[in-house]
Amino acid sequence: MFLENFFSQTSNQLSISADQGSQFAKQICNDYNPIHDIESKRFCVPGDLLFALTLNNYGLSQQMRFDFAGLVPADKELIFPEWNESDLSIEDNREKNYLSVYRQGNLSQDQSVIEHLVRSYVEFSGHSFPYILVPLMEQHKVMINTSRPLVMYQSMSLNLSQLEITSPEVKFLNAHMEVNGKRGNVSLEFSIIDGEKTVGRGEKKLVLSGLREYDQQAMDQLILDYEARKS
Repeated sequence: MFLENFFSQTSNQLSISADQGSQFAKQICNDYNPIHDIESKRFCVPGDLLFALTLNNYGLSQQMRFDFAGLVPADKELIFPEWNESDLSIEDNREKNYLSVYRQGNLSQDQSVIEHLVRSYVEFSGHSFPYILVPLMEQHKVMINTSRPLVMYQSMSLNLSQLEITSPEVKFLNAHMEVNGKRGNVSLEFSIIDGEKTVGRGEKKLVLSGLREYDQQAMDQLILDYEARKS
């Protein structure tokens, strides 16, 4: 199980340390968002790690939706309950919800297929900035606060036509952005390919907060700083 180094588990409770979350973001997602740095005061567990752990624990269904309800701090104990219904809520021991998951259709527990899909999806997801988000912001003449960038993971959905697949890969299709004052709602659409065949589609939704007028010089510096962190 390729996720075993990125969480700790006792019974049905699971926790993720700052080091585990940060390593997943950097090693698996190639995501260098400062909010996933170990020393960050605003550190939060990558939403893509919660997505990966959900598929690892419960399997892959033909139709799935993941709604992120809050940022998960380091070492927060999360309860992954038995999943007997179509809806699942991942909460802490005070019943605070962090992730709601909905599923429908056939179910696959094939760990090879799940790992292929997870690795491909989180790599696509981790590349949202700067390759997709920056052209969108430039198009709409707005940008995030470069001194305190905040991009929130809102939801993600999958719709597979079949589960008889071997090595699914995510391919970016399109991106849309709606601006409402200082808030931007972004939708990233993707297809799921198995070999030469398209077997599904999906959508990732993000919220950009604290928008202001686009400044090319400030954005160029933010990208330079981000690329420097990766190297």
